[in-house]
Amino acid sequence: MVMVVAGKVFRLSETLSLDEIASRLGDYHVEEPYEEGDHHFTLVSEIVGLLPKPNEDMLKGVYSHDYIIHVFHRGKVAPLPRTIEALFAFSQFENATLLTIVEKKRLANFIANKLSEILFERVGGIVEARIPPETLREFHLKNPEDTKITFFDNVDIPNVNKLSLYGPDLVNTSLFEDYCKHGDLWYIVARAREYGYVVGITRDASVTVFNLTDKEEYLKYVVREVYPLILK
Repeated sequence: MVMVVAGKVFRLSETLSLDEIASRLGDYHVEEPYEEGDHHFTLVSEIVGLLPKPNEDMLKGVYSHDYIIHVFHRGKVAPLPRTIEALFAFSQFENATLLTIVEKKRLANFIANKLSEILFERVGGIVEARIPPETLREFHLKNPEDTKITFFDNVDIPNVNKLSLYGPDLVNTSLFEDYCKHGDLWYIVARAREYGYVVGITRDASVTVFNLTDKEEYLKYVVREVYPLILK
């Protein structure tokens, strides 16, 4: 079984309390009819399981969304409804309201825009969180021997767009420091020694834990270890 949990962190561009967020999300339920030939479906988008956790300054819930795929069956292509259910959590952290969506990057971006439309009646109320390259480098230097992969972008060498280093001893190479002079750290994969997790983090706060299946534990890790990187 593949053990991977992926997610992405966002931040609210306007200040909203968790109570206000809960009030605006609480009754969200939209139904949309879908017809194709002889097929008739009702597609539902809704927020379920909204759960305030005041002792953690957190509001958790699940965004549920129906969509159509097309499958080949007995010589014909037919529409078939599918449902995605994505765990999300809003957190008050220092002076910011952060949102973690436990889904792969593309789907997390889609859901962030949907939540923005619900909360602010527009896209853009929820924006990407960012981790400065210097902060990502500091994260690496905390456990340099446990860093396995690094990617660099914004490279100043002509006709070179990205640089990468792989291997258990990359920290001991002069190439790492040289690459830092020519580009910005974009992605790092390292072992979080305290947790035993193998974690991949990008500057746009996409976080993948490669040896974990528990989404609740994923949220705990992101709140404790990634949120401070974003707000540093």
